[in-house]
Amino acid sequence: MAADGRVEVDCFDEDEWYIQGPSKLMINSKLPDVGVTIFTVMSRLATETRAINLGQGFPDFDPDAGLLAQVDAAMAAGHNQYAPMPGIPALRAAIAAKTRALYGAAYDPETEITVTSGATQALMTAILAVAGAGDEVIVLEPNYDSYVPAIRLAGAVPVAVQLLAPTPEVPGYRPDWDAVRRAITPRTRALVINFPHNPTGAVLDESDLDELERILADTGVVLISDEVYEHIVFDDRRHASIARRPALAARSFLVSSFGKTFHTTGWKIGYCCAPAALSAEFRKIHQFMVFAVSTPMQYALSTFLEDPRHYLELPAFYQAKRDRLEAGLKQTRFRTLPCPGTYFLLADYSAISDAPESEFARWLTTEHGVAVIPIAAFHADPDAPASNRQLVRFCFAKKDSTLDAALERLKRV
Repeated sequence: MAADGRVEVDCFDEDEWYIQGPSKLMINSKLPDVGVTIFTVMSRLATETRAINLGQGFPDFDPDAGLLAQVDAAMAAGHNQYAPMPGIPALRAAIAAKTRALYGAAYDPETEITVTSGATQALMTAILAVAGAGDEVIVLEPNYDSYVPAIRLAGAVPVAVQLLAPTPEVPGYRPDWDAVRRAITPRTRALVINFPHNPTGAVLDESDLDELERILADTGVVLISDEVYEHIVFDDRRHASIARRPALAARSFLVSSFGKTFHTTGWKIGYCCAPAALSAEFRKIHQFMVFAVSTPMQYALSTFLEDPRHYLELPAFYQAKRDRLEAGLKQTRFRTLPCPGTYFLLADYSAISDAPESEFARWLTTEHGVAVIPIAAFHADPDAPASNRQLVRFCFAKKDSTLDAALERLKRV
């Protein structure tokens, strides 16, 4: 890297037309300190070592056969060209109906719901829509790894507020609302939250929504709520969506994902609900990022959503998998943390090793054939001592046979 932050890249001469070009390019990297994500690194390592991949958060089973049949039907019906920029009307109407039935929020499908190319695109679009140079955007750390790069690409400054870490008295992660309140300044433009929370599995309750309302009431702060695991909440808890509170919904982008709900992460289809004024700014950017999203998949999802059992039965489906993994890990030297939501389970490995999290995750993958994700990777400084709590993340969105095979290996650790 050059002293001024530019990155020197060697060009290659594969094509004749390029031979006359410069031998070197100087690229002013917008993300000079960002490399390949931990998910790619660990999944690649799992493939190379033939390890069981409980790291990256994707199911190893197919979506419902009925949903796949709807895709075939949509393609056969000729729905193979560009969809409308905000999404096909039938899918936006189905999202509006679902959101109203679950949370009581009335979003206008014409002006307040946008179908996106996955939740990650929706989150970046929301951040770019409201944050710019000199602005600050608060994130709760540990956090999903796309938030901070998106904030920096907007020219804004990420401000990390740590979640309250597990203690013997309170063994799970939880928000530190006093710290959030202290972090708000006149330059704060947005607050990004994610509950159910990746990677910790933490969820909100009504008292948290009360606190959010109080914190944001007299500010101009926009709330960006990543709720992709909205239907994966356990033990008869109710998902505390910001859409339940009109005062919060009025200042919020609510983002969700069909990939997480219907086991279709490879389809990359999500959506964003927001008031008309925010949606208008969102769509200005969305139309130049992807313009439109896969047409036959949208038609299939709009039909599949007609039966609410497909998402209402999801908590029980994943709770059984959580319980299976948790019970199995109790027969190992790992110590599990509470998992009230998402399809991730955290485990403490301090009885096994005192190695830093990234080092332990690589060792477990290469030596024992089970890939996991270090929680330190969800911190801005993964090498800092405070980021290394000897915790790793297991994904249980897997076939029972996959979980059982992994547990057999983990018993020998």
